[in-house]
Amino acid sequence: MHEDDHSDHQNLTPGRLEAFSDGVMAIIITITILEFKIPHGADLGSVLPLAPLFLAYAVSFQTVGEYWNNHHILLRATNHIGSDIMWANLNLLFWLSFIPFGTAWIGENHGGAWPTALYASILLAAALAYSLLQTAIVKHATHRATVVAELEKSKKGVVSLLCYALAIPCAFVNPMISDFFILIVSIIWFIPDKRFMKFIT
Repeated sequence: MHEDDHSDHQNLTPGRLEAFSDGVMAIIITITILEFKIPHGADLGSVLPLAPLFLAYAVSFQTVGEYWNNHHILLRATNHIGSDIMWANLNLLFWLSFIPFGTAWIGENHGGAWPTALYASILLAAALAYSLLQTAIVKHATHRATVVAELEKSKKGVVSLLCYALAIPCAFVNPMISDFFILIVSIIWFIPDKRFMKFIT
C-alpha cells in the first residue's frame, strides 16, 4: 500500500462507503420495481401475465438484498478504506446496476435462452465483483489471519460462482435448468453471511 493511497483516502471511513453503496442499491431496487406496468383490467386474469416478471423481480430483490446484508457485515472487518476497496466496491455496484435490465428482459421473455443467459451472466459478474471486494477488504482486515480462516470454512462463494457459470450455457439447452441453478444460489445465501460479525470494530 502506497503512502499517497492512504493519504488520499484517510478521511473515508467504512461508514461513508457503506452509506454510498446503500443509496445505489436502493435505487437499483426502485428501478427494478418500475418495470411493472399497471394492468388495464380489474380481474385476476389481467395480473397473471405479470407472473414471470414478478418471479424475476423476487429473485432480483433477494439478490440485491443479500449483497446489501453481506456488504454491511463485510465492511465491519476493516477500519481503513484504500483505493483498492473503493474501486472494487464500484465494480460491484456497476454489475448490480445491470440487474434491473436483466430482470425486465427475462420477465418479458421468460424461457428465452438469451435473456436467461444474460441474466445469469450479470449475476456471475456481480458475484465475481463481490469476491474481488472481499479480497481487497481482507487485505485491510483488523484481524486478517482470523478473517482468512473464517472465509476458508465456507464454500458458499465457490458454489455460487459455479452455479452461475453453469447457468449460462444451460440457458441454451433448457432455461429451466438455469433457473434451478440461480434458485440454488438464492437459497444458500438466504441467511446472510455472519462470519464477520465477531470482528465488528
